[in-house]
Amino acid sequence: MADLAAHVGVSRQLVSLVLRDAPGASAETRRRVRAAAKELGFSPHVGARSLRRARSKDLGVVFAPAHSTEPEIVEAIYPAASALGYDVMLSAQTSTRSTDEAVDELLGHRCAALVVIGSTVDLRAIARRSHVPVVDVGFGRPNRYYDVVRSSGDLGIEQLVDHLADLGHRGVTYVDPTSMPPGALRRRGYERAVDRRGLTGDLLPVPGDYAAADYFSEAGATAARSLLDRPELPTAVIAPNDDTAVALLHTLIRHGARVPEDLSVAGFDDAPIARTSSVDLTTVRQDPAHLGAAAVRAAVRRVQNPDLHPRETVLDTSLVVRTSTAAPRRPRPRSRTAGQHVESAG
Repeated sequence: MADLAAHVGVSRQLVSLVLRDAPGASAETRRRVRAAAKELGFSPHVGARSLRRARSKDLGVVFAPAHSTEPEIVEAIYPAASALGYDVMLSAQTSTRSTDEAVDELLGHRCAALVVIGSTVDLRAIARRSHVPVVDVGFGRPNRYYDVVRSSGDLGIEQLVDHLADLGHRGVTYVDPTSMPPGALRRRGYERAVDRRGLTGDLLPVPGDYAAADYFSEAGATAARSLLDRPELPTAVIAPNDDTAVALLHTLIRHGARVPEDLSVAGFDDAPIARTSSVDLTTVRQDPAHLGAAAVRAAVRRVQNPDLHPRETVLDTSLVVRTSTAAPRRPRPRSRTAGQHVESAG
């Protein structure tokens, strides 16, 4: 600012007024200062500016880049935060970096609130030690420590089961990546729907590390191989996220199964890969824009009113029907040759 002041020939205090859009400078001075700032390549020191504030205007966001839906939620958080006058600071959770480490980084930057997307850890301890509002995005139950923003994942899975039952499927296999944070909720929706429709249930659990970049893809491939080892394929399979469903679909097709002719496959999220013409996956959409905006509103609500209690926000899902599901057909005989899963000639 001293350089700008000298360049324009005004005081540093006047430059500060212009850069802060504060009253006290004429229109001509504002024009000259802003033109000089552009000419000299001036940009404000965000860290220094935040230190001078009485209250932080930064929202810290913890997310796992490996999961396809989380970057979409992050993308939606930016405009929602900007509209309320807040900036966004990101910290990644990876297979080599824990949620606690990501949170500590954000707290070190004096963030006003924390938004944690898809974490497997108990956020009560984080909420108690952070002394700022915490929002859990993806799953969780109402509690007195942190806000919860989630989709109605159980009802979304019920929609899928109903869709398949209406097509004529009498049994539905459910692939269950057991370490997925909202997995238990979505599994309950499957179990309720199967019981309500009088269908044959078939739960296929797949363990693994949620933080691993390839967990969901490997879960889908592992589930597909398990199904191919059976004497007969099921007529319909649901996975509780699209990455698992797509890996399952590709593995089945690679070994000779036809989708949806031999079996229907459905997922959850409506991730970008599900919308591609080569996949065209029937799925349940949880809108990332709504999740991101709701998370920002929940955080800012308690930043501005610290005495308010945390609450739960549940957002509706919607069924998206594409070509990966169809009415069941009579299963074709299958055989195994040289250790490979192939179709028989008949």
